[in-house]
Amino acid sequence: QVQLVESGGGLVQAGGSLRLSCAASGRTFSSYAMGWFRQTPGKEREFVATISWSGGITSYADSVKGRFTISRDNAKKTVSLQMNSLKPEDTGVYYCAAGQYGGGISSDYNYWGQGTQVAVSS
Repeated sequence: QVQLVESGGGLVQAGGSLRLSCAASGRTFSSYAMGWFRQTPGKEREFVATISWSGGITSYADSVKGRFTISRDNAKKTVSLQMNSLKPEDTGVYYCAAGQYGGGISSDYNYWGQGTQVAVSS
């Protein structure tokens, strides 16, 4: 099993940057694909990015391509989301997730953190 704790959220103006981090526990962390999702009130949880266990394969939602970068450090058991050129529509609670194979839907993941709030002002 994997436990996940997100951090790094906050308030930022449009055009600014934030770096989210997810700290994982569990000796099998490196065998899991990792993903980031976000959610705002009244909307379904939205896929943001995913990264393979090796870090060699990444994928992104069209809405964040070119602005966000997902990365992982298996030695430190962390996964990060660098968010640049932030827009108000990026506002939401961001969740870190772990799954055996990864993917772009919530059901692809077995373990979830509690989320960290990101607010982007216009």
